[in-house]
Amino acid sequence: MSPRRSDSRDRMVSSAAALLGEHGASGVSIDRVLAHSGAPRGSVYHHFPGGRAQLIDEAVVSAGDFVAGLIEAAMDDPDPLRAVDAFFALWRERLVGSGFRAGCPIVAVAVETDDDAPEPARSAAAAFARWQEDLAALLVRHGLSEERGRRLGSFVVAAVEGAVVMCRAERSAGPLDAAAVEIRDLLEHALRPVDP
Repeated sequence: MSPRRSDSRDRMVSSAAALLGEHGASGVSIDRVLAHSGAPRGSVYHHFPGGRAQLIDEAVVSAGDFVAGLIEAAMDDPDPLRAVDAFFALWRERLVGSGFRAGCPIVAVAVETDDDAPEPARSAAAAFARWQEDLAALLVRHGLSEERGRRLGSFVVAAVEGAVVMCRAERSAGPLDAAAVEIRDLLEHALRPVDP
């Protein structure tokens, strides 16, 4: 029987991911995570012997897995456009629901260089790669070549992430909505069957 994961550990990882999205990596401290999660102070080094760097890394992995799980679940939809629409809708809901304070925790780590703790940046790169691969696989399954699927998978992730950053700056969903419309049009055209 495997050991049960600690509720306080999970709360700290979730809190760290939320704080990353709102404040960036430099704005995530152990004290802030404890206050946000309500976890006891003594549990920090019990669950995260690597300290703040380990906690941030695990938050990035968890956030990356969460979004990848949504993409993978959407892959069961026979319409790939609905899957991509759902990806945009996830971020729109997150932005609007937080008053444009919550961004992507993966981006937050990717843009802040910390040579003393490179693991979170590697985890951010792995999360982006997984999302791109999942989207590419979805598009290939619906008729695109592997090369085109990879390019468009990468483009979708780049468009969403860039739009999320712009939405936070403008405090408006406009950039994300515009990106969603353009990506949908592009994919409708790319996935259209070619007449023989």
